[in-house]
Amino acid sequence: MEAVLTAAVALLDEAGEQALTLRALAARLGTGVGSIYWYVSGKDELLERAIDHVLGGVLTAVEGQGRSDDPIDDLRMMAVTLFDTIVDRPWLGAHFMRNIAERGNALRLYEQLGEQTLRLDLTPQQRFHAVSAVFSVVVGSAADLGQEPPQEVLDGSVGRDEFLGRYAKMWRELDAEEYPFMRDIADEFDGHDDREQFLAVLELTLTGLRLQAGV
Repeated sequence: MEAVLTAAVALLDEAGEQALTLRALAARLGTGVGSIYWYVSGKDELLERAIDHVLGGVLTAVEGQGRSDDPIDDLRMMAVTLFDTIVDRPWLGAHFMRNIAERGNALRLYEQLGEQTLRLDLTPQQRFHAVSAVFSVVVGSAADLGQEPPQEVLDGSVGRDEFLGRYAKMWRELDAEEYPFMRDIADEFDGHDDREQFLAVLELTLTGLRLQAGV
């Protein structure tokens, strides 16, 4: 089963969910399609198991980093570890949240983050909202970064900074009275670092949580 899941994840990493078929997996493993059915009932189960397989690695990394005296610092560490995994594997972000309904590694990761909020003076509702907010920032940001760039960026005819610069230039030329905000952020958008932006958004979320918990 380990070899099947490793090959399935490799196909997903190379070309996304559309590349994961039982025929393609069988070809990768050098076997017949029929043999795959010894392990999974079809593509849906194969995808679910591949997701769980990858998240098992995230869970191991999170659990191996230990705990500090500050639960919010630990939340940050867990969030960044999960974010980096989803950015590297855009196919994962689209399916991660639905796997929380199963007793697998997604649920265990959700539990790990939630347990950090048990160390804070919060109500159950506040803890639920806190973990939901952290997951939304992580999965939403990572999935957004995982979207396929425009074709001109993919084929190398236009670089990322040049592509972003077009929008920044347009925003600088907007009417200052009608679009004061867009004019104000144009320089920040131009050539911004996506991971730095995610870390800033995460920090805003965790700062709000720290204030709410009175830490």
